[in-house]
Amino acid sequence: MKRKRLFKQASLVSADNPRTQTADILVDERGVIEGVEPEIRAPEGCEEWDCRDKIMMPALFDMHVHLREPGREDQETIETGSNAAINGGITGILAMPNTTPPIDSGGMVRFVQTLARDRARIPVLTAGCITRGREGGQLAEIADIHQQGAVMITDDGSPVSDAYLLRRALEYARHFNLIVASHCEVMELSRGGAMNEGAHSYRLGIPGIPACGEEICIERDLRLAQYTRTHIHIQHVSTARGLEIIRRFKEDGVNATCEVTPHHLLFSETDIQDYDTHLKMNPPLRTVEDNAALLDGLKKGWIDVIATDHAPHTTFEKNLDFASAPFGIIGLETALLSLYTRLVEPGHLGWDVIAHRFASEPRRILNREPADIAAGRTADFLVFDPNAQTRIDASYLLSKSHNTPYLNQTLKGSIEKVVLGPDILLDRLTGEPAPLFSKREVVT
Repeated sequence: MKRKRLFKQASLVSADNPRTQTADILVDERGVIEGVEPEIRAPEGCEEWDCRDKIMMPALFDMHVHLREPGREDQETIETGSNAAINGGITGILAMPNTTPPIDSGGMVRFVQTLARDRARIPVLTAGCITRGREGGQLAEIADIHQQGAVMITDDGSPVSDAYLLRRALEYARHFNLIVASHCEVMELSRGGAMNEGAHSYRLGIPGIPACGEEICIERDLRLAQYTRTHIHIQHVSTARGLEIIRRFKEDGVNATCEVTPHHLLFSETDIQDYDTHLKMNPPLRTVEDNAALLDGLKKGWIDVIATDHAPHTTFEKNLDFASAPFGIIGLETALLSLYTRLVEPGHLGWDVIAHRFASEPRRILNREPADIAAGRTADFLVFDPNAQTRIDASYLLSKSHNTPYLNQTLKGSIEKVVLGPDILLDRLTGEPAPLFSKREVVT
């Protein structure tokens, strides 16, 4: 039987206020926030938790996740990926369509959504492909993809190299009010590369991927979006010049949004010292100057969203040599911890920016219900202990894959509790050694 829950003296984070507010939060039996007050007396029979010295913030939403199902269930499944999301304080995800086979039809959208309703404890949204098979030759069944509930179309992992096809996709998307998300890369320039092209790649003897290949494609895709008057979302921006192009088009009135990953904020090409494939991703890690520009753009609002680009791979695949290993790292379970460790705790970034760009804005872009911590809202929040530590090892990770540069490292902070509606999805405040995932409760 559900009971009311009272969270005492939490430090509330808001996307609209750089300062935290200490308050009690009462959640009723239906999972709706009944009150947010300086002090609330616990009703009879209420569950009560002391959240003093802990951060409470809206739960995160990740709009760029690779779940691999169907086709590569050895890397990840909808169930393990959604559990990993909960472990990282994330209560909603948008799954990319580069599965095997790709999600390029309404039938595939329906199939994946049925799996998600069956196996995920959080909402899992679906993106469909722009082109059939993600092969760049013919448009996918965009009308059917939209009708079956996809909220985005993208060939993520690959660009749409044919400008005419992308133009037509943008026109269809405008008609259906779909977001077009663009993986920006000129394949003729990047083909064969494995890391950022420059002095460091030359020293390591690794073929390079030039920044201009991303920037040229960003400019082309934004110009097409401007011409067709369609919302375009630029994925995983990694360069200062690319961000400047986006800023310029936004100021010119183009309906554009963009995202940055935690790894493009926190790592640079110089971190690749020993050919560690856990630092190989696409777009590649760029320069220290690019890191600084992206962080500045995030704080100024030029970057709309933080998204992980969670890309699981098997240990065998990532143990190949650097040139042969696949691109991508996991990020669902390390994103908030790494951002806190490297940016928030040292004072380089405020909690309000995290809440705005990693919780509020993704939901707004995707037309989801806000996750504000306010009376009358559905409870959708996490409790974070800034004074604790979390070791990222096999006992912590719930993803099937462990391809993260943080493996066997300790990060600052701990995600103590994740609440969604009437359900506590994750609970470390009870002293349990691991997240409580024994009972599957599907959220629709």
